Amino acid sequence: MGKNFVIGIDYGTDSVRSVIVDTANGEIVSTSVFKYPRWGKGLFCEPSLNQFRQHPLDYIEGLEQSVNDAVRRLPAEIVKNITGISVDTTGSTPVAVDKEGVPLSLKAEFENDPDAMFILWKDHTAVKEAAEINELAKSWGGVDFTKFEGGIYSSEWFWSKILHVMRNNDSVRENAWSWVEHCDWITALLTGNTDPLQLKRSRCAAGHKAMWHEDFNGLPDEKFLGKLDPVLSGLRNRLYKETYTCDVVAGSLTQEWAGRLGLSTDVKVGVGAFDAHMGAIGGGIKPYHLVKVMGTSTCDMLVVPMAEAGNKLVAGICGQVDGSIVPGMLGLEAGQSAFGDIYAWFSKLLLWPVNNIISEIDWIDNDTKNKIREETADKIIAELSKQAESLPFEETSVVALDWMNGRRTPDANQSLKGAITELSLGTDAPRIFRALVEATAFGSKMINERFISEGVRIDEVIAIGGVARKNPFVVQIVADVLNVPIRIANSDQTCAMGAAMAASVISGVYKDIPSAQEKMGGGFEKEYRPDPLKAKKYEALFKKYKNLGSMVEKGLY
Repeated sequence: MGKNFVIGIDYGTDSVRSVIVDTANGEIVSTSVFKYPRWGKGLFCEPSLNQFRQHPLDYIEGLEQSVNDAVRRLPAEIVKNITGISVDTTGSTPVAVDKEGVPLSLKAEFENDPDAMFILWKDHTAVKEAAEINELAKSWGGVDFTKFEGGIYSSEWFWSKILHVMRNNDSVRENAWSWVEHCDWITALLTGNTDPLQLKRSRCAAGHKAMWHEDFNGLPDEKFLGKLDPVLSGLRNRLYKETYTCDVVAGSLTQEWAGRLGLSTDVKVGVGAFDAHMGAIGGGIKPYHLVKVMGTSTCDMLVVPMAEAGNKLVAGICGQVDGSIVPGMLGLEAGQSAFGDIYAWFSKLLLWPVNNIISEIDWIDNDTKNKIREETADKIIAELSKQAESLPFEETSVVALDWMNGRRTPDANQSLKGAITELSLGTDAPRIFRALVEATAFGSKMINERFISEGVRIDEVIAIGGVARKNPFVVQIVADVLNVPIRIANSDQTCAMGAAMAASVISGVYKDIPSAQEKMGGGFEKEYRPDPLKAKKYEALFKKYKNLGSMVEKGLY
């Protein structure tokens, strides 16, 4: 058997990365990254309104350029042996499409309409709609369609976002024949099967974000949707009933896309999934091993053999879905709406005078101003981490809440806000930064405690993502707070690697995901072990965190 290579494509919040991988050993032989130009300019977004939208042209251009660039670097012998492509994306990130599956924002009349674009995962404009879904699900007298979603539906998810747009934009509502998740649309584009009724929908996206379940015969009942709002009447029939796991072939490259990417039409394309779920595969997820994606937000995932899962319902998480991560196992997801984003927010806060005062000082030349801005921005998180790490533990009395972007789990509530308490005139930036890091660690502990209290054990914690690899100070605090060792996956491209592993299965190299993980996995580069003394002290601080959270949630909201 000759060598086989596959492509994993990872659509993140800011960019898309394509990796070309040797299926024999998981070696990345070529990679390329494309940053979204429109997103980079802040187009179509209103952060003050929690509105975050992305134009499909960013995705299309990124797909073509990142794959092309990665392919061009390789000899023809490798390129001709590329057999499969799989894609992961952010989610829930749906878009309104016409009857042919074309996003409305690709049409001239909608090209600048944010509501006609992909509604990014972290868009929170649909808080009101999520609340209505939750209230109706518990009161309408029929099945609670949120029960497999942790019992609480989020504004970050499919139906909330769709309902918000359809209520507030008559033109999009009248022209949107159906809606498609980002991970499904990219796969459909590559295979040419963009018909909303025919394209293969991701089990991962449908089960965790759209209340799809086999017990419901698919999506929520038409009567429920119509009762929620008449604007949703009839939409269920224009969506889907069947869903597919990431080990299923969606089709092959069309003639057009094979030409645009420099590949063969024999290349198979797999059903897509969300980035964190593919990342869990790439990070080496196994039963009862929690994989924590530590990035701008977090996503915490577990898999449990179906025979052991039984009829257990875990409350307050982001869903439990058969085959959503590893086919044949129950996939459970939780996470935090902000993690690294909180550190970035604090960094931006501290940089305000650098960006707004130094720029007005006329005795400093522009080159020097730019160098000051760039160097300060590059070094500020590292220096804050260094100074915060050197603080004696007893001097860290500041307590913060990690709800700057709402709370995803446990018990989603995107209307919540962050808080910083116990400040004094002696409180400086490193002390506040340390409290923010501890808050994100406490948020992680809340998730672990929920799984365990609901009867799902955690045997090991694996961390992946940019924060996990770049900031030892943060990871050590999380290990101390959780009081468990944390292993760091060796690959710095776990999401793309997970997609590549899925591609190796759909192209016939390996029989299933665990087999691909065994041969293509990169193992672990480091382990952080908790400090027993600090772990014990953090228990007391954790109680303060929970008390503060209870006070803020009950007293202010």
